[in-house]
Amino acid sequence: MRDLEERIKKDGKVFEGNILKVDSFLNHQIDIDLLSAIADDFYSKFAGCNINKILTIEASGIAMAAIVAERFACPLVFAKKSKTSNLKSDVYSCKVDSFTHNCKFDVMVSKDYLCPEDTVLIIDDFLALGNALKGLIDIVKQSGASLAGCGIAIEKGYQGGGDALREQGYRIESMAIVESMDPATGSIVFRNQV
Repeated sequence: MRDLEERIKKDGKVFEGNILKVDSFLNHQIDIDLLSAIADDFYSKFAGCNINKILTIEASGIAMAAIVAERFACPLVFAKKSKTSNLKSDVYSCKVDSFTHNCKFDVMVSKDYLCPEDTVLIIDDFLALGNALKGLIDIVKQSGASLAGCGIAIEKGYQGGGDALREQGYRIESMAIVESMDPATGSIVFRNQV
């Protein structure tokens, strides 16, 4: 998606350690018009898939996933990273290694909200190594639901997570795939530009 790539080039900041900071428009301060355009693209790519649930992981993917859920006129379910007093013990769960937070955490979804009759579209803001996505895919499998695919705003293609999942047969649709970044110059090259 050209609009997202241009926004990343304009406002994204590249740091050491493979960090691309886009919090001024995607996951701290949110540009609703941009997220709306991204949601429209996801809808056009997955419109014929009979999706009745959108799944994401807390917290930064929730805003985008909510707009996507509105396009599909279906509920948004988000995997929680910590057990709360109002979350029953009857959950699907898995462990996820976080690239961003450099830790491992349990994610869980109540069994009340995913079932074998569901067709799920996973939505997230970033895909790097693919750990969060693997965890969400595992939760979909545990539920017996069908997975239509995964919609990602920004994929760091050079880290290989998306390509590995595609090789396993999963449909991954990324709006912008970063092929390389240079923290010294701040330059960002997208896959379709290489």
